[in-house]
Amino acid sequence: METELLEKIKENASKRRKTLVLPESHDERVLKAAEILLKNKIASVITLGNEEKIWSDAKRLGLELSGIRTINPEKSELLSDYANIFYNKRKHKGVTIESAREIIKRDLFFGAMLVKEGMADGGVSGSFASTSDVMRAGIQCIGMPEGISIVSSFFLMIFPEQTYSFADCGVVPNPDAIQLADIAVTTADNHKKLTGEKPYIAMLSFSTKGSATHELTEKVIEATRIAKEKRPDLQIDGELQFDAAIVDSVGKKKAPGSNVAGRANVLIFPDLNAGNIGYKIAQRLGKAEAVGPVVQGLIKPFSDLSRGCSVEDIVNSSAIAALMS
Repeated sequence: METELLEKIKENASKRRKTLVLPESHDERVLKAAEILLKNKIASVITLGNEEKIWSDAKRLGLELSGIRTINPEKSELLSDYANIFYNKRKHKGVTIESAREIIKRDLFFGAMLVKEGMADGGVSGSFASTSDVMRAGIQCIGMPEGISIVSSFFLMIFPEQTYSFADCGVVPNPDAIQLADIAVTTADNHKKLTGEKPYIAMLSFSTKGSATHELTEKVIEATRIAKEKRPDLQIDGELQFDAAIVDSVGKKKAPGSNVAGRANVLIFPDLNAGNIGYKIAQRLGKAEAVGPVVQGLIKPFSDLSRGCSVEDIVNSSAIAALMS
């Protein structure tokens, strides 16, 4: 059963009338998701690949895809321009104009260039490609905004009473203090965009306010300082243990005077070990609905999917990308 929050995200996305590129049209799940996005007016859709095969697959699957634009990267009039743009961005890395052309023919890279050049407002891929391939296309084509040091991800963890944002649970193995601070502020902004709630950001650790001293806690303390300095408008506190972050009575006892302790809704884990384990415990034992991973830190959204994703997962990620763009 779809949660009220996801219904709201889709409704808000439909009001924005955004265009999304779904590069992996050879995946039946992507075509099925494209039909749902179109029928429910969540977003306009561009699919990439051989047009004849896309329409043949749609007919075989009984899908109605009229109104969806299809582009074959290998035959597109945009290929030369995009290859030149990519070459100029990457020639310092040894990319030649010939290799740039071959790279841009790939669906992920062509899709990312559509987003960079404003022909699409965002992209969703990864049902077939690996996370590293999706990240590579997003970073090399779209790039990161000034002041953000890392591309990361977050999950919306939807419980009956409360929705939390967990980060980073899918991309950055061991962020340094600067990167951890950037993950915190980026997640906070996206939490507000998607839920409408004021973010209260807890920088998580196994220590609360000096209850333990270790180099691992020192990183979190430094990241908290950097995040506060970068974004004094946000409510950020750390280091906090998980219970001090979300349980009011524990927060008051362990971190008296904190504006975040006991009320956090954005939970920043110190590394990927903690984040990935944490979200899966919440999902499997806590019965939370985990929506994501949602990629963040790019100039425009270019989201990643799990290769085991469902059609519904693709639709949800697309609605989120439309709302984040």
